[in-house]
Amino acid sequence: MRPEFEVTILGNTSSIPVHGRNHTSQLVKLGSELMLIDCGEGTQMQLRRFRLKYSKINYIFISHLHGDHYLGLIGLLSSFHLARRSNPLTIFGPKGLDEIISTHFRWSNTQLTYSIDFHITSDDGLNLLVNTPQLMVYSFPLRHRLPTTGFLIKEKAGLRNLIKSKLETEKLPVEAIQSLRKGMDYIGVDGSFYPVREYCYPQEPTRTYAYCSDTIYWPELKEYIAEVDLLYHESTFLDAEKERAEITMHSTAGQAATIAAASSVKKLILGHFSSRYKDLNPMLEEAKPIFENVELSVEGETYQL
Repeated sequence: MRPEFEVTILGNTSSIPVHGRNHTSQLVKLGSELMLIDCGEGTQMQLRRFRLKYSKINYIFISHLHGDHYLGLIGLLSSFHLARRSNPLTIFGPKGLDEIISTHFRWSNTQLTYSIDFHITSDDGLNLLVNTPQLMVYSFPLRHRLPTTGFLIKEKAGLRNLIKSKLETEKLPVEAIQSLRKGMDYIGVDGSFYPVREYCYPQEPTRTYAYCSDTIYWPELKEYIAEVDLLYHESTFLDAEKERAEITMHSTAGQAATIAAASSVKKLILGHFSSRYKDLNPMLEEAKPIFENVELSVEGETYQL
């Protein structure tokens, strides 16, 4: 059975939590793995509000050190501690985040019930962060006012499903079954040949998700996100505020759509909306003529890949 691969939006506003919108955060589920991307203020309240089982989060990824992307982290880590978490937690984030975390818990005289394995991210290119049997997670550079990374989650191919009718008419060696399920043809010592294409159903294509938090319009981004199944790209402003977007190193909805089109992604989700916009429909109206398969991110919505 194909594992679930889904992204739940917890917050999609930019610097100020207004209009019922919260600071940036997302929960990503791929099979048994739970990952949190960014952790703005109010994240754990959103996790509870939407009744998400977040105690088994193993990885947290923080894109950069602007408060609307990480100020909820200390509270979440504290709640894990109060719930007597024992499983280790791995956090990826920019230089300085580890000092922020350790300083808080040192001065609050808190000895966490679990260990934190912290890794400093780099914005110097595509970097592999996580490699498990189910997935790989990479960081890639974004262009913002301080070191910032996006994150790319790639599903790995699972075991192939054998054609049952073949097994009913032929007795395959155990070694052949193991090889075929891994997607490899098998040749026995007696010269027998079992090709994958004849004994296994076609493999479903693997899925990919790319998360682009704060970034100026940057055409080179397509190098890292080409042909992903789902792209979340910030759209802080409308094109009417393009100059403001450039000054603050953010993107417009039209620019996000342009990146999606140039990268040949399958679907685009817009987010990180400026507090100046109560009605977000103009964002969608601006993006759709450029890239048809686009949606506004909605807090509490889960997007399936």
